Amino acid sequence: MRRTRLLTLVGVVLLVALAGCAGTTVDGPSTPNAELESTDDSSADTPNDMDEQTATVTRVIDGDTIEIEYANGTEDTIRLLGVDTPETTLSRVDPDEYFGIPDTTAGRDHLFEWGERASALADDELAGEEVEIVVDPESDRRGYFGRLLAYIYVDGENFNERLLADGYARMYDSQFSMREDFREVEAEAQDDEVGLWDYDGPTEAESSGDDSTGDEEVDVPPVPADGDYNCGDFDTQEQAQYVLEDESGDPHGLDRDGDGVACESLP
Repeated sequence: MRRTRLLTLVGVVLLVALAGCAGTTVDGPSTPNAELESTDDSSADTPNDMDEQTATVTRVIDGDTIEIEYANGTEDTIRLLGVDTPETTLSRVDPDEYFGIPDTTAGRDHLFEWGERASALADDELAGEEVEIVVDPESDRRGYFGRLLAYIYVDGENFNERLLADGYARMYDSQFSMREDFREVEAEAQDDEVGLWDYDGPTEAESSGDDSTGDEEVDVPPVPADGDYNCGDFDTQEQAQYVLEDESGDPHGLDRDGDGVACESLP
């Protein structure tokens, strides 16, 4: 009899222990699942995480640089990928970058004029318009000044390619997937003497004197991490002035009073 009672008691203990283990197994996974759900942030995509995004052009800086605003209010500066329009500051024009355009006063004036035309075209076609911003997986996402490198599509047309086809720009030789297509478009524009490639001015210096612009390279501080200079980033006014003249439209806001002189408080 004692032996039977002992076996019964042992059986009860085992049943209680098994019931406790089963309860732990049922309740255990609830906490980890709750943690995964609360930390899931995958839906918080920003425009810069997308390969293609619609945006509105809020400002045209020059023929190949614009400012845009995404639907969520995020703003960015776009450098048109694979193309380079002439500078809109005469002292920054570089004929050596444009095949067949001589480094003369006439050659620089010619490129300056087409830089102005490219800016006017971009302003007419892009300012205030809703466009498609498309980044290239084979290209760097951002350039030296922190600007997003992208193609701009207007009503399905690649505006970057149009600049090449109509002779407003040269191909900027960097790594991007449409490189060979752009090269062919540029070559055709050159052969047909379209746009800036239609140069019929003198090919030699107009005088025996020094034909240089007198510009000297200025050593400027590296671009800040956010891609935007402030006057406090420079040691001298000369450095700030160099950056102001290097990019049309004063994208860094160095000339607040609009008199053409950057950061006037600097020595």
